[in-house]
Amino acid sequence: MESVYIETTIISYLVSRPSRDILVAAHQQTTNEWWSSRLRDFECFISQIVIDEIQAGDSKAAEERMMKISQFAVLEATTEAEGLTEAIIRGGAIPKKAVRDAAHIAVAAVNDIEYLLTWNCRHLANAQIIRKVSVICNKESYSMPVICTPEELMGV
Repeated sequence: MESVYIETTIISYLVSRPSRDILVAAHQQTTNEWWSSRLRDFECFISQIVIDEIQAGDSKAAEERMMKISQFAVLEATTEAEGLTEAIIRGGAIPKKAVRDAAHIAVAAVNDIEYLLTWNCRHLANAQIIRKVSVICNKESYSMPVICTPEELMGV
């Protein structure tokens, strides 16, 4: 079974109220479709970083988000992951202010996770950033996960 790291934006889109923004609403619908039709095809993982991010904000919404991830294995942010996070930041692939985004990639990479599922297209599912991060991961002897949106991981 293939592995997927579920990043925070996926959980947020899954439980948030339907948006009036047409693009966000489409992402929410796609996320729900992926969750109901593809989730069971993968071994799913999160990290403490995801937990910290989804516990922020409204307590009722945070509780709902926590329920969605309760069955997933939690990957540790090991010293290896911290080192790779630093290398990604130091290499200029992701800005320092987005260190958690770099950490999502690093945790997934050091744990040999095949996919990183996200709607964060600013710092994660971004072709220019992916190219730079891939070079850094390879230099550090890690395979970068395929970073994609639920739309891209719908299957055939």
